[in-house]
Order: sequence, then C-alpha cells, then structure tokens
Amino acid sequence: MARKRKTSGCTPRRTRWFRTLIALAVCGVAAGGLAAYRSLSADTTERPVTMEEASRLALSRLNLYQASPVAVTLTATEGGGVVVKVKGVVDYRTHRAVGSYQVTGSTGSSGSSGPAAGRLDHGLIVWDTGGLGLAPAREGDNSPPWQQAEHVPRSGWSARSYTTDPLDAGLRLLVGLGADRPDNPLLLAQSGARWLESERIDGRSYDRFAGPRAQGATPGAGPDGERSPLTYWVDADGGLRRVTMRISGLGTPTTVEFSGRDGRAKLPETPWKTG
Repeated sequence: MARKRKTSGCTPRRTRWFRTLIALAVCGVAAGGLAAYRSLSADTTERPVTMEEASRLALSRLNLYQASPVAVTLTATEGGGVVVKVKGVVDYRTHRAVGSYQVTGSTGSSGSSGPAAGRLDHGLIVWDTGGLGLAPAREGDNSPPWQQAEHVPRSGWSARSYTTDPLDAGLRLLVGLGADRPDNPLLLAQSGARWLESERIDGRSYDRFAGPRAQGATPGAGPDGERSPLTYWVDADGGLRRVTMRISGLGTPTTVEFSGRDGRAKLPETPWKTG
C-alpha cells in the first residue's frame, strides 16, 4: 500500500474563489463561443463543450476533494456474468478508500432454468493510488466497513498491485478523481471534452459529458472514434454524480456513483501501518 500523503486543508470558500478565477480567465475567449452555443440551448445533438460547461467539469475534482470523505458505489462487470460491487468511502485528501465488496454471478447450480445467480464472495477492501488489499468480512458485524477495517490486523490484509481487470481499473480511477485544485477548463475544451445530453437523476438535473481524450490518443482508435472512454455526470454547481468507464471487450462499462459527503466516516490507519 502507498504511504499516507499529506495534503493541505481546503475550505469550501475556495470553490467560489476558483470559480471566479476561472470565469475571469476564460471570459474573453468564451464570449463569442457562448453566444453561439446559447442559440443551440434546445439542441440535443452531441457537441463540443462550451467554456461554461468546461468550467463546471474542471471544478468537479476540487468539489470531490472538499467533500471528503465521500460515499461511493462502484459496479464492475468482469465478464462471464460476474459482477463486483464495492460500497465505501473515499478520502481525497489522503487518496485512501475503504469499503465492502460483493461478487455475484453464476453459482453453477444445475436446474431447469440453467445456472443460478448468487453471491460468490464478499469481504472488506481498502485501496489507494498504489494498489488494494482484501480481508474477510467480520461475521455478525453490521458496523460500517470503515469501522470493521480498523479491527483487522495489518497481517490480515492480502495486498496486491493493480491489474488491468475492470474492478482494478475502476478502483484506480475512483481514488484519483479528486484533486486539491480545479483542472484547466481551456485544456479540457481543447482536448476533446464533449456535451452529450442532459439527464435527471433522483430529481436533479445533470449534464452528461464525454471527458477529454488522453494525451497522445489517436483519433478514431477507440470504440467511439475520438470520444474518451470516460463519461461524467455534472450538475450546475460542478458536483459530480456519476462516472462511467468503458473497458475494451466488455459491453457494460464500469460505473461509479457518488452519494455525497459521509461526515461520520473515519478511515482506519491499521491497513496502512508499517512495521
């Protein structure tokens, strides 16, 4: 596991300050473009992001950082009907996360309707920027995973580095999404971020964006041509609600859902202790 990285604190006032700074930086460039895009406000066709949209997308990582610890749910399809679901919390100030996992899929039971679906495995999971660790669930313990994890000794965790499978790719993406500063909205717009459509989730409006392409990506090489494999759902304040990541060869993307700040959560130190 990676060692704890210290980061400086950040107050919610910084969101307003950064939003003002970004607006000043892009207003001159955006003036003509925004006027043109306002005339297309009713358009439902995929298009490049406006500078206002790029600014909100740029703020989404900072907003996650400030909201830490954040409640998350990750769902990854591993192929062959196997699905892994992780529910936990992420602290973007330390880039550490803890939760519980459950693996479901075919149990191999014989029957007239074919193999039955059921739970194949479950337990506790911790992860950071360097890898992950798994431990058995504490039977009969209904406390939150972050509390259970504190009672598992360091030797009780099976740690490993990340692989390229969908679960590991999703965990690695998830723990790196928050940042202590916003992205550069100009670079986001210039790197191919695109507005896809507006949606409502739990009664709230979100814009769905295809993220910027990776640096050096070859246009037309991906499953959707020039589009990034990452898709973001962002609200009017730059709040991130959902991220999906397409994995080559799999029809179902890995999905991350954000449920907001969990003020009760306190990430354990035990899994990361050394010596």
